[in-house]
Amino acid sequence: MTTDKQHTASIRDFTRGGISRQLITLAMPLMAVSFIQMTYNMVDIIWIGRLGSKSVAAVGTVGMLMWMMNSFALLSKVSAEVSIGQSIGAKKLDKAILYASHTTTLAIILGLFFAVFFFLFPQLIISFFRLEADITQEAINYLKIISFGVPFMFLILNFSGIYIGTGRSDIPFYFNAIGLILNIVLDPLFIFGFGFIPKMGTQGAALATTLSQLVVLILFVRHLRKKNGVLAQFPFWIKLRKSYTLNILKLGIPIVAMNVYFSIINMNLTRIASIYGGHLGVTSQTTGGQIEGITWNTSTGFATALGSFVAQNFAAGKMDRAKHAYRYTLIAMMSLGLVATAVFMLFGREIFSIFIPERAAYLAGGDYLFIIGISQIFMMLELTTQGMFNGVGKTTPPAIVSIVFNTVRIPFALILASLMGVNGVWWTITITSIVKGIVSPVWFSFIQKRIQRN
Repeated sequence: MTTDKQHTASIRDFTRGGISRQLITLAMPLMAVSFIQMTYNMVDIIWIGRLGSKSVAAVGTVGMLMWMMNSFALLSKVSAEVSIGQSIGAKKLDKAILYASHTTTLAIILGLFFAVFFFLFPQLIISFFRLEADITQEAINYLKIISFGVPFMFLILNFSGIYIGTGRSDIPFYFNAIGLILNIVLDPLFIFGFGFIPKMGTQGAALATTLSQLVVLILFVRHLRKKNGVLAQFPFWIKLRKSYTLNILKLGIPIVAMNVYFSIINMNLTRIASIYGGHLGVTSQTTGGQIEGITWNTSTGFATALGSFVAQNFAAGKMDRAKHAYRYTLIAMMSLGLVATAVFMLFGREIFSIFIPERAAYLAGGDYLFIIGISQIFMMLELTTQGMFNGVGKTTPPAIVSIVFNTVRIPFALILASLMGVNGVWWTITITSIVKGIVSPVWFSFIQKRIQRN
């Protein structure tokens, strides 16, 4: 493998220079990408909301499945971020190239598996949510179309992880922005029809998303195949080597387990919301979750940037820089959390009505945002600390925190929902988020002391 300067010119070194400036430079494109991915769903909801709250519930349930699928995609994405970042920090470009090939191969395999599974067995999956028959059928039709884009989503996330690992978080932003613009244009055309384009409803939204994701993937591939592409035009398909594959699994499986389990828990919470609140309960959680994504994605963007920054400095033996970055990120995220709490609690109904103008829907959604708003600071504490855990290669502790306290949500939600209706589900989410936001940084403080001793 070559280590020529032409292949390292696009790699950013975070082991020297201003910490806050580098964090912001890395985090802003990541946040923008997260917002773009969130806006894909929000644009769909805004247009589909004009079809009615039942259509929103149908798309929202499929969104829960996509969340679970994206959790599996984190195996290659996060492993690429950490392994490539640490390899570059240790000045081992050859290893970074091999890791990029391995994560891409795994992304292809997983993407094809989920695409086939979703297309062949949509009824089996959608029936879990116990929706009304017409909503169930609408969700099945949506899922069949969106399944064609599943391999694209896996590869897009993987390539994003590779660019993030090399410090080039701006590239995923540019490409995903183009996909978003295309999706904004295609959504109303395919949903409501125009000229020779027939009205396709929710299936049109699925088709618009799939085509937009295909364009983004093509842009990634073209950029990676350029002569001076990042990591020396690494091969997309490779015979997996045991040592590299095991390290990828070691880094990725705890994060996958945490996120998959989290998505399964939320699918069960959606089912409980359906039982106690009908389709309005489902709509409140799925649409409210997209609105809450404003704070979630901001935190995730900074946490991912922090993880990449820490990975390089940790491998270079510069833990003091990593600690300074952690403190800076915590201050920024807690400030944002206070603002989010105030907005959600004071203007929840008004915000929700932008997406679904039905009075019953935005009143129920306002209750969701009010209750969830209380836990925003603690959610950001958990996610920011997760970035530190990932950067030092300790991906298991945040997985344990997430799995344990998310498990508690199911019995707790059943108890509270039986006492206060569907709002009991939202209180369950808020209370457990507060606990996770306290436990995670306390645990990391012990890990940090152990690292300093070693």
